[in-house]
Amino acid sequence: MRKTILLITLLTLAYASQAQKFGIGPKVGLSQTELDFKNNSVESGSGEFGYHVGLFARIDAGGFFVQPELLYTQTSGSFTFSGANPDEGTRFDANFNRLDIPVMLGFKMFKLLRIQAGPIASIDINSTLDDPVGEVSDVDFNQATIGYQAGIGLDIGNLIIDAKYEGGLSKVTENVRSFSTDNRINQWILSVGFRIF
Repeated sequence: MRKTILLITLLTLAYASQAQKFGIGPKVGLSQTELDFKNNSVESGSGEFGYHVGLFARIDAGGFFVQPELLYTQTSGSFTFSGANPDEGTRFDANFNRLDIPVMLGFKMFKLLRIQAGPIASIDINSTLDDPVGEVSDVDFNQATIGYQAGIGLDIGNLIIDAKYEGGLSKVTENVRSFSTDNRINQWILSVGFRIF
């Protein structure tokens, strides 16, 4: 799946380089992340801050645009088990290091405001899970996950500002120790980019 995601990204950027209205530049930002569990026996902790850094490209076609991005992302989250579980009350801290590939589709309003939404693919680079004793070794993080992003953006000269919400559509892990989980990453994202050309 990793090779497929990277191939699609490269083909999109190759097509973009042939477009007349094409721009590219660096992008950095902050996020507030919360782990979402579809399980009443797990309680998510408060939102935690992370960051991302990478590149974006923009293909404009009339009032519409496509904006693929390639970002290194570091996020984190915490949770505790509740109910009849050996780990009840134990806090687990998850740290995610990922390569994120969002592709935003949208339209411009008033030559300044953008409305956008699209899919995001995340490739795990090095994610870990810790408890008070140390790193939990028997947790398998999925190599790749899929989600969505939606939000608004502003273009001020060559400066771009994006405010988006991200929701997870696939699980980050299948289980923690012997306990089956359904945890997904949800986050609010604020980022700034600079269009070089």
